[in-house]
Amino acid sequence: MDTVSGTSLPVVPRHVAIIMDGNNRWAKKHGKGRLAGHRAGVDAVRKVIEACGDYGVEVLTLFAFSSENWNRPQDEVRGLMDLFLHALKREVKRLQRHKIRLKVIGDISQFSPVIQKYIHQAEEQTAHDYKVTLVIAASYGGQWDITEATRKLAHQVQDGSLNAADITPEHIQNNLTTGDLPPPDLLIRTSGEHRISNFLLWQCAYSEFYFADVLWPDFSREEFLKALREFAGRQRRFGLTSEQCEAGT
Repeated sequence: MDTVSGTSLPVVPRHVAIIMDGNNRWAKKHGKGRLAGHRAGVDAVRKVIEACGDYGVEVLTLFAFSSENWNRPQDEVRGLMDLFLHALKREVKRLQRHKIRLKVIGDISQFSPVIQKYIHQAEEQTAHDYKVTLVIAASYGGQWDITEATRKLAHQVQDGSLNAADITPEHIQNNLTTGDLPPPDLLIRTSGEHRISNFLLWQCAYSEFYFADVLWPDFSREEFLKALREFAGRQRRFGLTSEQCEAGT
């Protein structure tokens, strides 16, 4: 039972991944600059993180900045970097207070040394006594993630610690940036778009997809609960038939 809203949630996803889309459209709709939309999106992030703790979601992965986003207008990129650094400095105490571990995935070498420093500090400071793991995908791409995993395996084959014939899907999974986490049970995308945009390509092989029409800054706790309710009503078959699932085989 969801003690916050009184709504029954018989099944709760362990891992929810979200593509936070619509910040720029929200800003345009409200007659504001692009960065205003990203700042408004931070409030939605806080609401969803809090809801995950209340509903029992163990892992929340947020697609904050893709590897392709570096190609956006430079003033927007600079503003996003400033916002990211500001959040890293300000939010650590809040994360610790709410028992949330921070993990950043992506090619962080693309960030400035200052941002890299604060990423490592935030991860270290939140690494203990946590209930929820918050994963921020920044300078991240699913194809990059798979490429890096296969590169690691190639090195293992090269140094003789692994035979090429012995490589399994589990080897790839374990070498991904999320190798220590369960795969996403539920993938949410806001703003009415119906694609996953190079996000967690391997990890979402059996995820349930939920597409919300609302723009990310307007994605409320109630909208998140709608997604959890729909997830709870779906049958996850993992290649089996409905009859096999119902029989527990």
